[in-house]
Amino acid sequence: MNRIDQLFRQKNERILSIYFCAGCPTKDGTADVIRSLQDAGVDMIEIGIPFSDPLADGPVIQGAATKALRNGMSLHVLFDQLRDIRRTVRIPLLLMGYLNPILNYGFEAFCRRCSECGIDGLIIPDLPLAEYVAEYRDTALRYGLHVVMLITPETSDERVREIDRQTGGFIYMVSSAAVTGAQRSFNEERQAYFRHINSLGLTHPRLVGFGVSNRETFDAACSASSGAIVGSRFVTLLDECGGDARQAIARLKEALGKE
Repeated sequence: MNRIDQLFRQKNERILSIYFCAGCPTKDGTADVIRSLQDAGVDMIEIGIPFSDPLADGPVIQGAATKALRNGMSLHVLFDQLRDIRRTVRIPLLLMGYLNPILNYGFEAFCRRCSECGIDGLIIPDLPLAEYVAEYRDTALRYGLHVVMLITPETSDERVREIDRQTGGFIYMVSSAAVTGAQRSFNEERQAYFRHINSLGLTHPRLVGFGVSNRETFDAACSASSGAIVGSRFVTLLDECGGDARQAIARLKEALGKE
């Protein structure tokens, strides 16, 4: 069974998924960050593939991607770093990145390497659902990969239900139609959006991402879904801690009020 499915079978509340950009702040720190996050009790990890034009990302993650590319990070380097990761890491791992570098690598070759490394899922923000279903789903499924789709407050109910039917793993519930970035709280409009999505009776669990950075936003995300995805805040802390993932995740968990 896919590790993402195993996670949601075993745990359906207060899940903490962490995003970081491979190759930032150092080129060779990817595996150490992953192991440190697992040791700290993180439930799932999204490993960012740096790209020169990350349209859905705010300045923090854009800056991390730029630094990673300058450090020499690439898909070839990343797969080499992940080659033996399953010797020590048990939690679900996803790769998150944009379609252009994946297609340059070759989609089937990319999926094959993901499978060889023990990757469980993909998040490709600029891959349209219809194109995924028509062109890429069969290949991803053949290699045991869940392709997770994002929904926003602008996503129609019809499209949300179609994503629920056509994809696997979980649904990435973006807190707003803006780019990534830490926020202090979620207003009533966003809370109403969360409640509305929950009222649709979807099959797949949801995680809330974009803006989760403190106890208030983490608790709000968890009250509306199975948990939260934290990206920008962890990337900032990782940089502030000089690449020390153990210190960064300890500071983040304290800010989230998560034991």
